[in-house]
Amino acid sequence: MKKVFYNFLVIIAGIAIITSCGNKKPVDSTTKTIENLKAAIKGETTASAKYAAYAQKATEEGFAQIAVLFQATSKAEEIHAKNHMSVLTKLGGNMDAITPEFEVKTTKENLDDAIKGEKYEIATMYPEFLKAADEEKVTDATKSFNWAMDTEKKHADLYQKAIDALAANDLTKMVVEYFVCPTCGNTFETGIIDEKCGFCQTSKEKFISIK
Repeated sequence: MKKVFYNFLVIIAGIAIITSCGNKKPVDSTTKTIENLKAAIKGETTASAKYAAYAQKATEEGFAQIAVLFQATSKAEEIHAKNHMSVLTKLGGNMDAITPEFEVKTTKENLDDAIKGEKYEIATMYPEFLKAADEEKVTDATKSFNWAMDTEKKHADLYQKAIDALAANDLTKMVVEYFVCPTCGNTFETGIIDEKCGFCQTSKEKFISIK
């Protein structure tokens, strides 16, 4: 077992330091959503780094198909973090540096950890964040949270397929290429690609190929 620490400094290009003259500051009516955005950014940034490390481990263990899946989900989580950061910036919030911490274990254990995290976001984290965003009427946050939650549902299904394939010692039915929507992170398997993203309506020509 090896413990991995990734140091990520989240940077938003073109955002000046908040001073007393000019930039917006958080207002009381969005306090909860601002804190939730920060938590979501940390979670998604950590997930992106973690899944990238899990992809490397899968490659080392000879599971190329699972490695590609982790690479695709890593990219999607990166997009979610950027979307949340964009909303936070609009609200005048500041994000501290992020230092993701996680352990890289066997691919089987990594898959179990990944699906556990996705299920938590689907069942608990994002529903709570959406409730607060709706109450505070932060529509941009509602959209960003929904995009992430809907994508995590697909990731959970993909991880379950991988878990089942690994248990059966048969990865031949797993695809070797995925497509990720650059706008919302929606993730598609080869052969199951919509003409437009069902979440944000981005055309498939703009999807990112991961293989």
